[in-house]
Amino acid sequence: MGLEEKLPSGFLLTTVEKLAGYMRKNSLWPATFGLACCAIEMMAAGAGRYDLARFGMEVFRASPRQADLMIVAGRVSNKMAPVVRQIYDQMAAPKWTIAMGACASSGGMFNNYAIVQGVDHIIPVDIYLPGCPPRPEMLMDAILKLHEQIGNEKLGPNREKIIKEVEAAALAAKPTHQLKGLLA
Repeated sequence: MGLEEKLPSGFLLTTVEKLAGYMRKNSLWPATFGLACCAIEMMAAGAGRYDLARFGMEVFRASPRQADLMIVAGRVSNKMAPVVRQIYDQMAAPKWTIAMGACASSGGMFNNYAIVQGVDHIIPVDIYLPGCPPRPEMLMDAILKLHEQIGNEKLGPNREKIIKEVEAAALAAKPTHQLKGLLA
């Protein structure tokens, strides 16, 4: 019924990279960071009906120093943008981000001066979750996709350099309100 049936001889061979990925993906601690209506769906995902505890995420951390996953749930105003960045910088490395909802992903219906047109202009985003607001099942699916991504991450001396290059490229990208469409 358990692992002992899969390993009758009692030996398991793996790499340190795979073992570290397994440990990281099964011990995500999300930060409490709800900004708007998507936060209600995020809270519902943590409640008994959907039960994020199955994935080792039952405790939303109030301190960014104890969290390694930021779920940006809702619209980010220009006043809130420096706070989002500060909280992201205070999180322990390695850290991951989910942009939950249309507003966090692209500004949503709020195409004005007060709302950041995508949280990826402030911090790097690993998973974009569409919807207005997205259902708790969609958040759980995004978390499972993030688990796959974390399980396949590489370790080694060049990892920090790769992370900084990806973050610099994401922050230097053309803002979405300046993009002219797919055919332009």
